[in-house]
Amino acid sequence: MSEDTQQTPTPNSVPQDTKWQRDVIEKLANSAQSEQRTARRWGTFFKALTFTYLFIILFFAIGWLGGDGKNIGSHTALIEVAGVIEAGGDVNADSFMTSLHDAYKDNGTKGIILRINSPGGSPVQAGIIYDEIKRQKKLHPKIPVYAVVEDICASGGYYIAAAADKIYVDKASIVGSIGVLMDGYGFTEVMKKVGIERRLLTAGENKAMLDPFSAINPKHQAFAQSMLNEIHEQFKTVVRQGRGARLKETPETFSGLFWSGEQSIKIGLADAFGSADFVARDVIKQEKIVDFTSQEDFASRIAKRIGASASASFGETLAKQMIQAGEVKLR
Repeated sequence: MSEDTQQTPTPNSVPQDTKWQRDVIEKLANSAQSEQRTARRWGTFFKALTFTYLFIILFFAIGWLGGDGKNIGSHTALIEVAGVIEAGGDVNADSFMTSLHDAYKDNGTKGIILRINSPGGSPVQAGIIYDEIKRQKKLHPKIPVYAVVEDICASGGYYIAAAADKIYVDKASIVGSIGVLMDGYGFTEVMKKVGIERRLLTAGENKAMLDPFSAINPKHQAFAQSMLNEIHEQFKTVVRQGRGARLKETPETFSGLFWSGEQSIKIGLADAFGSADFVARDVIKQEKIVDFTSQEDFASRIAKRIGASASASFGETLAKQMIQAGEVKLR
């Protein structure tokens, strides 16, 4: 009797239809792994490229890279005087002098425009800026300095403008306000109504001068007025020296009044109508304008924001000190 013999498959005796399926799966798996490796390489490349791009932008923002403003050909240098004039403010002596020195240092500078849009501010900062402009003009007599007024050139702004060779305005600009002020508040009547008693101890009879919570002292008032008059005389001297025979002085000139640009030309506070483009093109004869205004770098902006946040808790104390001390302003 014959009997069928059943064979057990071995690893080397896999049916052909099963073997080709396994080969296809292996090829697909290998292909997928290869594509994943390629994708990872390209992903790493693009991430590195993006990081490098952002790194370069950050360096430019901080000011570590880029040109130094030299070798840019003949041009008119522009310096913005925009905002309140005060130490650490929009317009301050330190940043302005950096801009002015950079403009003069560039061999391509053929003239300088001070584009002014300021209501005034600190007489000290304005005075430092004025003196530096005059000093630099003596060192560089062939490079003219012109002031171009936009919306407003009042008080401390005009103090700076007086240092320029000529002042150009728009017919609707606001010009003047040549005066000095010290402002504050008095709360004595409010304290009486509320029933608050002021208890102030000082060492030095004048230490509490102009204290807003005490009745005004005629002696202190006279002293402060004398100081304001002295600073006002300094302001008048600067304007007279800067404008010379062009100034048509009247009792109103130094009264603190201000005038339109059109009227300011008539009374000698300004010379002519003109924008920055006009002065560059038709007066300096260098139509190309290069801005030399000192810009606050990225790191400084961050530091200032952090400092502002940190000092917020001291705001009440600081405000109290400012009220007590008073603040002299060219506005």
